[in-house]
Amino acid sequence: MPSEKILVVDDTSANLNLLIETLEPRGYEVLAAQSGATAIKLAQRARPDLILLDILMPGQDGLETCRLLKRDPATHEIPVIFITAKNETASLVSGFAAGAVDYITKPFQQDEVLSRVHTHLQISRLTRELRAKNTELESEIALRRNAEQARDRADARLQSFSTLEAERWGITGFVGESPIVQQILQNVRRLHQFAGTSVLITGESGTGKELIARAIHYGSTRAAEPFIAVNCVAVPGDLAESMFFGHTKGAFTGALADRKGCFELADGGTLFLDEIGDMPAQLQAKLLRVLEDGMITPVGASQAKKVDVRIIAATNADLDAQIASGVFRQDLYFRLARYIVQTPPLRERPEDIPLLAGHFVKILSAEMGLLPPTLRTDALAALQSYSFPGNVREMKNLIERALIESAGDPIAAEHLHLRKSAITVPAAKLPKPAVAAAAPAPTDAPLPADIPLNLEQAEEALIQRALAQTNGNVTEAARLLGINRTRIYRRMANESEA
Repeated sequence: MPSEKILVVDDTSANLNLLIETLEPRGYEVLAAQSGATAIKLAQRARPDLILLDILMPGQDGLETCRLLKRDPATHEIPVIFITAKNETASLVSGFAAGAVDYITKPFQQDEVLSRVHTHLQISRLTRELRAKNTELESEIALRRNAEQARDRADARLQSFSTLEAERWGITGFVGESPIVQQILQNVRRLHQFAGTSVLITGESGTGKELIARAIHYGSTRAAEPFIAVNCVAVPGDLAESMFFGHTKGAFTGALADRKGCFELADGGTLFLDEIGDMPAQLQAKLLRVLEDGMITPVGASQAKKVDVRIIAATNADLDAQIASGVFRQDLYFRLARYIVQTPPLRERPEDIPLLAGHFVKILSAEMGLLPPTLRTDALAALQSYSFPGNVREMKNLIERALIESAGDPIAAEHLHLRKSAITVPAAKLPKPAVAAAAPAPTDAPLPADIPLNLEQAEEALIQRALAQTNGNVTEAARLLGINRTRIYRRMANESEA
């Protein structure tokens, strides 16, 4: 540790020498000045840890020197001890007013000098350490405050949508004139009246499940309350319970403050659980409990809280198969599937493709600051000959890229980058859904010669024939039979149990 520096100031050489002889043997680095002006320059340059300052000096006396030292930010914090004769004690009041911390009387004793010097150097060290700790603490508090404010802003964004956002996610955002889309819109309108009913939305990825969930929320009496969306695939396993139900301060390492979970954030509104089929089994049990009694218990809390949350879940998984294999809880399925909405893949509603393409051209052009270009005939034909494995989401991406490449000119087929493996037949040759459902072609799996008169057995035979014709594609089989594919899944699950 470097030796501490002490500046001694006295116009008398004998006093200076005595102070130097007292301090240097104790390891202090001693600087000396015989005038106030010299003392100030030396203090500014050397920054001593302590100053011993004589009061009575010719010209600039000790009181004025002390006042000047305390006015200068560079020397303001250096403690000053006055040296004064016994008959000068009356001036000490002025000395303390000037900023001194203590005084020593002449003729001084070495032990007294060393004691005062040691005491005030120690006080100075502790003061600096305390200030450093306070600065560190203030920085940490500021960081935590900023983090809390950032979380609050994020929570606010989650909890509130503007009127414009509500309109954007309204029912008109689901574009289509096909009978299947009109049936979905009718279901959504029906669900607006029942704001407490849990809903399960099924369908392939990219078919607009979240859009339907938002349309259900923003058309209901919960529209003014939060819509919180959670992708169950992206929830970290070790933080899942905290994310959904919240935690208290100190509940685990890193829990620096109480934190609301998704259920509490969505209180009064809607919690959208996307990819519900990927929710961990232990969390499924806790979710079921909340659905049954509406109570949540944050991690680390001893008391449960009441919440009023509508659950809308979505999945592209075969939940019936997951139930049969034990991956998904059947009791949770029944709680979620109070009402089921199925979203069809885009290939099952080809008549909606021109409408959707025009819709995306319009909204994406506005976002990009372009006038909406037209879609050329060859572009529409290319879109209608495409099976859209990525569904509506893929179409949106295709149109966005086409707008960039066309640079405002009419969009041609060359601007659409379609995957060759997904190009099927020209739109003009596509069979109408009603005809396809009503007239299945002959297959290698004919009906038995004697069709069972038992209705369940007859249905099983028809389903087996449709599955054979479509190479096991449940969606296509359901389309051929004109039934909901969930019916086929349930039939298959019953067979496996048997």
